[in-house]
Amino acid sequence: MTNSCKSAPVRHWHDASWPLTLLNALLAFATVGGAAEVRLATLKVGADVYTNVTINSATATDIYFSHSRGMGNAKLKNLGPELQKKFHFDATKAAQTEKEQAAANDLYVISLTRPKPGNPSASELEELSAKSFLNQPAPVIEGEKWLSERPDLTDKFVLIDFWATSCAPCRRSIPALNALQEQFKDRLVVIGLSDETEEVVREMSEPKIAYSLAIDTRHRTASAIGLSRIPHALLVDPKGIVRYEGHPAALDAGAMNKLFADFGQ
Repeated sequence: MTNSCKSAPVRHWHDASWPLTLLNALLAFATVGGAAEVRLATLKVGADVYTNVTINSATATDIYFSHSRGMGNAKLKNLGPELQKKFHFDATKAAQTEKEQAAANDLYVISLTRPKPGNPSASELEELSAKSFLNQPAPVIEGEKWLSERPDLTDKFVLIDFWATSCAPCRRSIPALNALQEQFKDRLVVIGLSDETEEVVREMSEPKIAYSLAIDTRHRTASAIGLSRIPHALLVDPKGIVRYEGHPAALDAGAMNKLFADFGQ
């Protein structure tokens, strides 16, 4: 993804009511369907047999696991009926998800061939950095590890900030995000999601981050939402609906208070 510095006005609509909870919509980190890790002596995927397997996470299409020789992933459609049932495999839903992921991956790859270095133009300030989810259920945000304590999302707005240590605009946004987390800690959870390794993220000491952190080194979330530039933020209300998307700098205290008033429970 390309580093960029852009800002946009708060964009939100008022006519949504979806029966989807935030915990069902977000954050499949280090869990499998909300349960503990699944451990198997062996796992057969086609002609391959893996031993000492720990399944760390699952999506509608894949499982992600560690084994005696390293890390791996497998399509649920290639597993046996017992595992498919355990992970609630739905062939129709999986096929549709794979189709959407392929389209998003194509857009993401294309975006990487058109970098926009330097300061953004006025038109780029208004350009969205990913597919739009406004007034829609939030996409599933996937990652393999929390670098902080797992936050309690119950009845909270959640602000997902896509960032990287190498992104100067991202680093400039950190103090403001710290301030939002502190000021609205009873109503808001801020989560920084980087596709860098744990070592790279932990090496950054300034500016200090005072909100939740996680990593997605497989770029699954970035690909799924068609992310082309960072920083990029999604604000999700307690019902799991996206109420803002764009540069995190647009979410100051005044904007947050209005969003709480419009979409809070």
